[in-house]
Amino acid sequence: MRRCHHCQGERLYRHGVFYGLQRYRCREYGASFNALTGTPLAFIRLREKWLPFLQCMLNSMTVRGAAQAIGIHRNTSFRWRHRFMMMAKDARALPLGGIVEADETYILESQKGSRHLTRPARRRGGTASHRGPGKDHDCILVACTRTGKASDFVTGRRPVSAQHLQRCLPPVLAPGVLLATDRAKAHQAFAKATGIEHRAVNVATGERVVDEVIHIQTVNGYHGRFKSWLRRVKGVARKYLPNYLRWCYALNAGRVPTPQHFLCVALFLTVI
Repeated sequence: MRRCHHCQGERLYRHGVFYGLQRYRCREYGASFNALTGTPLAFIRLREKWLPFLQCMLNSMTVRGAAQAIGIHRNTSFRWRHRFMMMAKDARALPLGGIVEADETYILESQKGSRHLTRPARRRGGTASHRGPGKDHDCILVACTRTGKASDFVTGRRPVSAQHLQRCLPPVLAPGVLLATDRAKAHQAFAKATGIEHRAVNVATGERVVDEVIHIQTVNGYHGRFKSWLRRVKGVARKYLPNYLRWCYALNAGRVPTPQHFLCVALFLTVI
């Protein structure tokens, strides 16, 4: 049943049409609204070009490539891209149950597009100032099941800690889950503090599988696909990294096969 966007009231009546969208007015609150009110897609024009643009997103086209393909300005292409991804941010099947693999990966921090850099500019991506994860890298924590359901987090510019895990993982893990990780101390401390059943794989010594079923190859494969895909879109600024993680997740395993499905995910938070 349709409800008022402002007060959730049900006493509504039709109140004209605005740019092709039916408007409603609430008898109790007195305000009018339409289906896009309060969403990142409110007031976006050229709705007839949304589906062609979403097809460009499914094809992982660059901002300029999508703009040229459907005849919009590159700034419009950039704005639409992030608004659609923001809409789909909560459309994931949670919680994660069964055997859940968790691991972190690191990518070189980027301030692409920023007018106020906090460091000297790099050319063509550049390199870190020293080996290993540190202040030059963004840490991405991923937890996923063997069926491909996943949740990811950008935890900052330092190696992941037990506090990061405590903040990110409990809300997305189902009761009775078995957590599989490497032997990092942060993972062991987190599992001990929360009482979650935990098995570790000693990757540093070349161990890959424990008891024939415990491994972290699924999550490491997820990392590899994301980094490979990221090169297709020419890199990403750190502040937009969560949006790109959601976009990549939607593309994995054909979760969003058509532009129409993509639009449904964005508008109605269809679970993917």
